[in-house]
Amino acid sequence: MNKGKVITFGEIMLRLSTPGYLRFSQVSEFTATYGGGEANVAVSLANYGIPVDFVTRLPENDLGRACTMDLRKHAVGVDNIIYGGERLGIYFLETGAVSRASKVVYDRAYSAISTIKSGMVKWDKVFEGATWFHWTGITPAISQGAADVCLEAIEEANKRGITVSTDLNYRKNLWNYGKEANEVMPKLVSGCDVILGNEEDAEKVLGIKPFGIDVTGGHIEADAYLSVSQQIVEQFPRCKKVITTLRGSISANHNSWTGVLYDGKTLYKANNTYQITHIVDRVGGGDSFMGGLIYGLLTYPTDDQKALDFAVAASCLKHTIFGDYNQVSVEEVEKLMNGDSSGRVSR
Repeated sequence: MNKGKVITFGEIMLRLSTPGYLRFSQVSEFTATYGGGEANVAVSLANYGIPVDFVTRLPENDLGRACTMDLRKHAVGVDNIIYGGERLGIYFLETGAVSRASKVVYDRAYSAISTIKSGMVKWDKVFEGATWFHWTGITPAISQGAADVCLEAIEEANKRGITVSTDLNYRKNLWNYGKEANEVMPKLVSGCDVILGNEEDAEKVLGIKPFGIDVTGGHIEADAYLSVSQQIVEQFPRCKKVITTLRGSISANHNSWTGVLYDGKTLYKANNTYQITHIVDRVGGGDSFMGGLIYGLLTYPTDDQKALDFAVAASCLKHTIFGDYNQVSVEEVEKLMNGDSSGRVSR
């Protein structure tokens, strides 16, 4: 089956992580990788054999070129990346442990994509042969220009009948150019067919509040999300599916992980709730879920339950992998989906 090409659009950054569980104040060196919401989704899809192009703006210098090479190494298409601007954004990560939470410090002001403007990306060319477009709420939070270009892409995708998905991904520290998320996001979300978000995203971005949910208790009731899913579909009639990841935070090292999908009639619950007891790296967990979900919806178009189960299993595995990218295969995800969580050596 020809699934067509997927296009993702957003910012990719240089990630500088403290080794192991060291604090910022303890380190004399950082481990350098790359990551960013939509780029992480693109890498997941490429791992699963889906043709995918990542669109962004990078500085025309050695760091920009190194970033492009890294994406190419992971089989992500880079031909539609545009170049210009001052710098590559950076984020610093301190990995938490037990009761100490992880910390992220951003250094992304004046990044190349923050100065992107309407008309810079030739979306008519980018969308040739594409069947799916994905963006996240991080991108319009960066700058007014990034929000404008994101809207351009959504409107062009809508004209072409391309499926549009978003991860609402509310990041309060990014919305600092004079607009609030709830002023910008609803217009963008109105052009989406598939919406992913958690309880905070729904409230902060769309003004929709779920009741009876406490993520700090370590146990999440899937049924509590039915009302918020119904409200999203009512508010955004184009939307065909609303998906929520359900993370119970027992500690920085131990999370429960599952998800639900609402198709306008039925609330599907993932068949498995995974207890991830020794988290290696939870950054990119939601992106790995989205990558798995897009693959699942493209591969099993008449089986939302299987698509959801694939996404949950894929993102469970991501928590065992260092870095933003989920570097797993379809076979590995399906093995976990089918109940093999033994971790035995494969020879």
